[in-house]
Order: sequence, then C-alpha cells, then structure tokens
Amino acid sequence: MHDIKEIRKNLEEFSNNLKKRFINLDVDQIKSLDEENRKLIQAKEKLEQEKKNISKSKDQKLFQKSKDISEKIEKISINQTDVKKQLDLLLSGIPNLPHKDVPVGKDENDNIEVAKSGNLPKFDFKPKSHFELGEKLGMLDFDIATKTSGSRFVFVKKQLALLERAISNFMLDTHTNINGYQEISPPLIANENTMYGTGQLPKFENDQFELKLTDSSDKKYLIPTAEVILTNIVKNQILDKKDLPIRLVASTPCFRKEAGSYGKDTKGMIRQHQFYKVELVSIVENNECLNELDRMTNCATKILDLLKLPYRKVILCTGDMGFSAEKTFDIEVWIPSENRYREISSCSSCSTFQSKRMKTRYKNDKKEIVYAGTLNGSGLAVGRTLIAILENYQQSDGSINIPEVLKPYMNKVEKIIKN
Repeated sequence: MHDIKEIRKNLEEFSNNLKKRFINLDVDQIKSLDEENRKLIQAKEKLEQEKKNISKSKDQKLFQKSKDISEKIEKISINQTDVKKQLDLLLSGIPNLPHKDVPVGKDENDNIEVAKSGNLPKFDFKPKSHFELGEKLGMLDFDIATKTSGSRFVFVKKQLALLERAISNFMLDTHTNINGYQEISPPLIANENTMYGTGQLPKFENDQFELKLTDSSDKKYLIPTAEVILTNIVKNQILDKKDLPIRLVASTPCFRKEAGSYGKDTKGMIRQHQFYKVELVSIVENNECLNELDRMTNCATKILDLLKLPYRKVILCTGDMGFSAEKTFDIEVWIPSENRYREISSCSSCSTFQSKRMKTRYKNDKKEIVYAGTLNGSGLAVGRTLIAILENYQQSDGSINIPEVLKPYMNKVEKIIKN
C-alpha cells in the first residue's frame, strides 16, 4: 500500500504517475480523508493530554470533567477509526506506480518487443494444435475433466503426464543447480493477510478461489501463484542486509477463476482454472530491483534456450502491467498452430510496493531501516511449456519428439506415440 505521507508531499505528481496507468485518482477524496484523519488524531491527543493533566492534579472537583473527556475521546476514536479505514481501503486499491523506463500505453497492443530468440519451426504439413495432438494421442482428456470438475480443467495422462512432471523437475533442477535459487515446497493455501501482502486483496477478490471453513473467521484462499506464499515468507520481518538477495523457487499447482477472461481461450490448456507453474521470487535491497529483474528474466529465458523453443521478450506498457508491478518483462513462446507468440512467463519488479504491505524491511549501510524490494516471475508456466513442446516438436504422424534436455527425465522415452 502507498504511504500517505509520501503521497501528501506531492499529490499532483502521484496523480499524474497514475494517469500513465490510465487511472484517474480522486485526489480530493484522498486529501479530505487524510486531513480529517489527522484532525481527529490531533483532537484526541489534545484531550488525552488534558485528561492526563487532570489526573496529575488529583483534584476531586475535576472528576466529572475527566469522565466527560473520556467519553469525547471514545467518540473521536470511533470516528477516527472509521475515517482511517476509508482512507486505507482507498489506498489499498491503488496500483504501483510505473517505473520511468516503462512505455506508456493502454493495453497489450502497446507492448514493445525488446528481443527475439530461436528459429521458428518449418513444417511440411499443417501443424496441429496442442489439444488436437493430445486428444489423438489419447493423453489429454477435456471431456472427463468437464464431467468431474467443470470447464477449464483437463486430465493429462500417460506419457504426457510424465512429460509434464519432467518439465517441472527440469526447471527446478536448472533454477536450483545453475541459477542459485533455493527450492521451497510451500502451503497451497493463503490467509487473507497473506493475499493482501502481495496485492491480490482486496481489489481482486473475485478472481480468487476462497475456501469455506467452519472453524475460522479468517478467510482462506487457494494460491493463484506461488508468488503469494513465497514472498510472504518475509512478512513482518526486519532482514539482515547480508542475507540479501533471497532467491526462492517452487513448483506448485495454481488456482484462478479467470473471471475476466470469459470467451477467451476456451479450447485447450492455455487458460485453465488449475495449472502448474514454477515460480521465482527474489527479495533484494531496494536499489537492486532492476538489476535483479534482468537476472530473473534471463533465468526464465535460459529454460527456453535449453529446450530450444523460439520466443520473444517484450516490455509491458503501463496499461498492461499487473497491479503490484513497477516494470514487467513478458516472455512469449512461439505457438505454431496459432502462428503467433503466447505468454509463457511474466517477470516483474514490484520495488517496495509489496514490502510496504507486508512490512518487510532491512537495515541499509547507514543503519536505516528501509523497505526491501520484491520481484517475481514464472520460470516457467509448466502447462504452457507442455503446449509449446507438443506444437513445436510435433511430427507429421502426430508423434512428439522429446527435447534433448528432457530425455534424462523421461525414463528413456525419446518420442511420444499413440499406444
């Protein structure tokens, strides 16, 4: 959440930065609530001092006056708490400010390509979609999933299930053994405070899968990404600078309602309610965010380089970035059946935006306690990597060649064929 003290210093500049994200801030409302909040705090403090003076005097004649003051303090406190809640709710719904390097634009059409890698495959036949290939192999079953769970679910079977597991294990091994991340196997359930810390709540509550529990008043949610649970490992902590950077990786199922994607990617595995993802998270000194973003993005693209999958890297414009991000690179892999690139990873620097919500700090060289920088990125989305391998490594007979780096993970399977 943004610091009201920082906003107060230059409200107009803050508002102008948000306009780059096409958000028109109600400046007057923030200003009014902030002034009212401070006015009530000052009034309460003045009455508390008056009551303290009466107490010191021990004058019995002033007993009723002290009682009256206590009642006034209680009323002001109730009012001030209500005003503060309104202000905090307003502030908690404001996204991070974009970094000055981020291009101003409204949507994905304004994103800018910054790099391209790999050669596009050449087929002497019309390439099939991943769902056509998977269904003909008898290894992707959307019909049974619809019956058991509903739309946007899939059963992955036999050698494709083995391939899915191989992809995840290969990514984890690469990120831990080569890229220097610490592997974590985290809980898949997050509480309300945890979801708030990384920016999923309160603004995006409708996108989350909430669990109904009878024994707790604290709301619980299935994680939409391991970013939520990994980043919050350091919430409410003052970290030792020598322990930074902290780099974590986890492979987990992720759960999303995809509430805003009605009618999009209804066929296949591109947009599912449940999917696997290998997630990278970094906690760094706040002046190292952009360097770490480049490093993290390179760790993600390394996976595609090793798999020999063609991809491109784009910088997201202000209007297409996620709520908590100050700067984001998307990595898009080539999907032959669609004749276009599709997102397979999104790597973001959040600067101190999340750490302020989580109260994650560290002591800098001047021994000042300052907020840490946080970053997150897919390294990569497992399901979309599976899709890319199916489509880019497909053969004319519908079989799928296994990328060389995955063969050690595939129990000597070198080609997936119908059996």
